[in-house]
Amino acid sequence: MTKPNGNEAMNLMADLHSRMVSLPLTFRERVCAECNWSIPTFYRKMRPTYRMVDGEKEAIIPLLSNAEKEKIIAVSDEVYKEFWDYCEKYRKRNGRN
Repeated sequence: MTKPNGNEAMNLMADLHSRMVSLPLTFRERVCAECNWSIPTFYRKMRPTYRMVDGEKEAIIPLLSNAEKEKIIAVSDEVYKEFWDYCEKYRKRNGRN
């Protein structure tokens, strides 16, 4: 997607959509950096694992340490706040506070 120069108006929906589409990647990159994980580790931690209980497959969620949970929530808050702040230019333009 091309970025407008200073004289062109950006399509609000296209701009916000492209920002929203990039949120999961930004979240993943930041979690990996904060937790010192590789990308495969990020997805492995997200995926449920299975164990056999009484001959049946039972899903278990991999455990995250309390520190990892705190970092993940903090990153989520930061990414969300950055997006919220980015949208402020549209709120002000439309007369909203």
